[in-house]
Amino acid sequence: MKRNFTFLIVLVILVSSCTVIRQGEVGVKRRLGKIDPVFVEQGPKGYNLLTTTILKVPTRSMNIEVKPDLPSKEGLTIRSEISILYRIKPEAAPKIVQNIGLNYESEVILPVFRSAAADITSKFLAKDMHSGERAQIESAIRKQMTDILEPRGFVIDNVLMKSIRLPEGLARTIEEKLQAEQDAQRMEFVKEREKRDAERKIIEAEGKKEIARIQAEGEKNAAIIQAEARKRMFEIEAEGKANAMTTEALAIRRANDTINKTLTPTILKLRQIEAFKFLSNSNNSKLIITDGKTPFLSLPEKF
Repeated sequence: MKRNFTFLIVLVILVSSCTVIRQGEVGVKRRLGKIDPVFVEQGPKGYNLLTTTILKVPTRSMNIEVKPDLPSKEGLTIRSEISILYRIKPEAAPKIVQNIGLNYESEVILPVFRSAAADITSKFLAKDMHSGERAQIESAIRKQMTDILEPRGFVIDNVLMKSIRLPEGLARTIEEKLQAEQDAQRMEFVKEREKRDAERKIIEAEGKKEIARIQAEGEKNAAIIQAEARKRMFEIEAEGKANAMTTEALAIRRANDTINKTLTPTILKLRQIEAFKFLSNSNNSKLIITDGKTPFLSLPEKF
């Protein structure tokens, strides 16, 4: 019985002197009140229960949610809700435990955040915290916190302004201003659209005018070409007629010249006699006047 009790005591001591360092944390060994500068890695670890303690320090990303009242440039107080995402460097865990302790959030991180947030937001107007300047404010707070806390082993991953609550009057004023700006932008859009439509109509009118001008110019050129063609045809026709008349006149002239060359006085007298003889064969009465030199040969007896 006594042996079993002794074995149980030994087993309890052995179990109590073992611990497990899980993922996302490191161990800091404290022996007789002194901190070991080397952190304890993940896995099961044994230690002397009488002289040593292993403190577990999380190294995963941690989230602190705070609701501070932030000052603005114009002196207003802005209620907000902000998340601080931070983590501890594993190699810095022993130094943090030794110099700060395990309450580092309330003793270091939050005071540094409040100071940095008040310093940064006091440089911005209240409406900037409610507009696109929020990202710039978050980045500035994170940078200022990093400059102070990183040398002490803390990494500030991000500072997120989850919500901003402006004073009621200011919020209404900002909303009215934003609404007015939206209305102005909408009117500017309508104005720009109407301007583009007017420009498009002007371009279309100029295009139609240019097309009409080209068509009129083409019709004019076609009429000129047709007139020139008709004029040329008339000229060619007139020239052809003139050439034909000239040719005919030359032919007649040549014929007359030929006839004149072949007509002799004897032939002319013979032609006259033939004409008188032809007239004498007619049954109608007739009067023949001559110059007295033309002979009448073989006239019919009934004449």
